[in-house]
Amino acid sequence: MTNELQIHDMLKKLFDNIEFAAEPAGLYDPLRYMIALGGKQIRPRLCLTTYALYKDKFGEDILQPAAALEVFHNFTLIHDDIMDRSPKRRGQATVWSKWGEDTAILSGDVMCIDSYRRISKAPAKVLPQVTELFSRTAAEVCEGQQMDMDFEVMAEVPMHDYMKMIGLKTAVLIACSAKMGALIGGASRDDCDKLYNYGYSLGLAFQVADDYLDAYGNEATFGKPIGGDIVNNKKSWLTTRALEKADDILHQRIMDVEDMPVDTSEERVAKIAMMKELYEKLHIEEDAKYEIIRLTEQALGYAATVCTGVRYEILRRFADRLVGRVK
Repeated sequence: MTNELQIHDMLKKLFDNIEFAAEPAGLYDPLRYMIALGGKQIRPRLCLTTYALYKDKFGEDILQPAAALEVFHNFTLIHDDIMDRSPKRRGQATVWSKWGEDTAILSGDVMCIDSYRRISKAPAKVLPQVTELFSRTAAEVCEGQQMDMDFEVMAEVPMHDYMKMIGLKTAVLIACSAKMGALIGGASRDDCDKLYNYGYSLGLAFQVADDYLDAYGNEATFGKPIGGDIVNNKKSWLTTRALEKADDILHQRIMDVEDMPVDTSEERVAKIAMMKELYEKLHIEEDAKYEIIRLTEQALGYAATVCTGVRYEILRRFADRLVGRVK
């Protein structure tokens, strides 16, 4: 059976040698730039991992669809950065800040199209199911992004709506990755559906962990400044939970902190500290850790219904690497 190191080596070779059209360079250079920025490659890694539960031979009919997942993910990042006006991505200039907004929109569009070209390399026997899964997921990711933008003008968001949003924006693509690998690998419909649920629960845990690390992580390992969600009044799991638990007095204090100015570094530091003080009063850090563990165990529950022994351990280790950062 293919192991994690072999999958790692395959992914490195795949993305080190990935090809896009040469001309016009102004359109395709941003695609090469985004892939070169690297990243965790969670989605193609999971796709190859679930495929390896059923098959040992890796050809273009699985490698290209796996690459499509990462290409599509990077397309969403290009457009997200435009909408968020983010100047940096993975420590480097974002595409829109480097090439301009118009080029970023067009390069993002062609990156999305390229992902479908790669999806078309899936085996003919399962191509209709793979394409339908990928297309539905792509639309859901857009729905999640719209919900996220809608939340920006709301004073607070119910936890149910927040979880639905991250389910669409983050979890469905991870779930799609798990199911796609199994589908191409020849898994039964039941296994495919259970692995989708594994990926979905894991995707939720991953996003809650990301929200947690934004407030409590180490900046050197997290890859971006700590407290960004607090500074920008982002609807995160932590703030959503805090507002859900707070009495009237603490509820108002949270709102007052959100109204604090952030024009100087001192003001930003003060705002982060005051919000985290409120989190501490409400035990939000402990709640977040519990939710990450709960969702991860839920994911592993689905994995246990699909496989046992070494195959289950592979899925367990994948989950641990993905959300173990909060331990």
